[in-house]
Amino acid sequence: MKPTLSILLASSLLGGCASVSKTPPLDPATLAPTVADRSVTPYIEWKPRPLARPGELLTLSVEEAIYTALERNRELRIQTLEPVKAGAFELIERGQFQPELYAELEAGEEEVSETSRATGEQFSVTGRDASGEIGISQSLATGTEIDLSIQQDRSISNRTSEQQEARLGLSITQSLLQGYGPAVNLASIRQAKLDTLASQYELRGYTEAFVAEVETAYWQYVLAREEIAIFQSSLELARRERDEIEGRIEVGSLSQTDGALSRGEVARRESALIDAKADLAERRYRLARLLNANLDGSLDFQIQASSEPDVDHEPLHEIEARIELALKKRPDLNEARLRLAQDRLQTIVTKNGLLPQLDLFLTLGKTGYADTFFESFENIQEDSYDVTAGLSFSHALGNSAARGRDLIARANREQAADAVLNHEQIVRLDVRLAANEVERARQQIEATEQIRKHLEETVQGEVERLEVGSSTALQVAAARRDLLASRIQEVEALVSYRLALIDLYLAEGSLLERRGLSL
Repeated sequence: MKPTLSILLASSLLGGCASVSKTPPLDPATLAPTVADRSVTPYIEWKPRPLARPGELLTLSVEEAIYTALERNRELRIQTLEPVKAGAFELIERGQFQPELYAELEAGEEEVSETSRATGEQFSVTGRDASGEIGISQSLATGTEIDLSIQQDRSISNRTSEQQEARLGLSITQSLLQGYGPAVNLASIRQAKLDTLASQYELRGYTEAFVAEVETAYWQYVLAREEIAIFQSSLELARRERDEIEGRIEVGSLSQTDGALSRGEVARRESALIDAKADLAERRYRLARLLNANLDGSLDFQIQASSEPDVDHEPLHEIEARIELALKKRPDLNEARLRLAQDRLQTIVTKNGLLPQLDLFLTLGKTGYADTFFESFENIQEDSYDVTAGLSFSHALGNSAARGRDLIARANREQAADAVLNHEQIVRLDVRLAANEVERARQQIEATEQIRKHLEETVQGEVERLEVGSSTALQVAAARRDLLASRIQEVEALVSYRLALIDLYLAEGSLLERRGLSL
């Protein structure tokens, strides 16, 4: 079984880099589309240990470099929190259909003057009132609002006896036009779900691009290292030839001009080596930044790349199968499809918003009266009750705001649908262009190898002719420069093939699976 590394949302792998092996190539026809998990992982404190101190040597294969960067890179960690935030909005939308418990308690006291109708005499009335209510309300996806409550009122004054009133009430309101049915009321939750899933596809796309960046930086570092080895070897050879030519000049078999040419060739190789070392340092810094081995941004450690650029290079087959795979797995295309689904849901909402507001309401109540608290509840079972039913209607004349929102939603849906079709065309083009580049790089490997072999023979022939006096140091130097360029082109062809494969797997959307990763 091939090794896999799961990339957790809002969490990190603790400890050091896992020991991994190369992942075998995958058959495009066997790669099924990924269905992202919509669950939200809690936040976990991030404390991976440092891997390399300043001045130390960190030895990594390309697989270990990828896994190390995935574990430790802060930019990727920042991106993994986006699905968590999207999932939080989904929780917010679900909250509108959760029951709500409410309670209210109030008390008051008043003293007023009243006039007796019988005697015309004024008298003072002191009264105290207290009331409490507790209930639970629930909104349903059908457009129904349900409210169940219990009320208690207590009234007492110096002119009347204490009176307790208990009431058990039920209120139901049902939307008949605007706001009716699960299709419109659940649209926001479904949109939030799609947004969560879209953010996970966005994370997948970011992760694929990040893996490609790390792998590209690794192979560019390997290329710079190989170029330095070639330049150093070439410089040593140029110095030996310079010394030989200087010796032959001393004995008079060669002219001073040949000596100047040899010394100039050495200087040219030294200059090229200086540039190559600077290029190697730059690429090491870029790779070290992605690895984040010390967690403090320090780049003062050395990297030993243990993977070689040489790889089996066979002609590509089944381009159509690769295109079909890309149409299923490309995260940017899947995200575009989800955005289209969101826009379709929005048109359901705006279309419903064109309807008038018509609500049917029903209120039922049972009331008990007594002069004590407990007796008022006991008397609820008596004959006293209240029932209220009716219709509530409202509609904006002209309804221009709702019509405008619906027009925008339908236009957005049409744009999203065209964008998906256009994106599919781009995906097909990307795969074909990437496959074409892979085939070009593959053929260049064979071509540059043949060029290098021919130039080796040419250099050998020029050296032999120089020894017998039928050639010049200038011709030998030119032949060696051509050989040096061909050796570098041969290594560049190998690395270019590696990079072309990365671009092809990105175009397919299969890079993570091919590297033994799951999101």
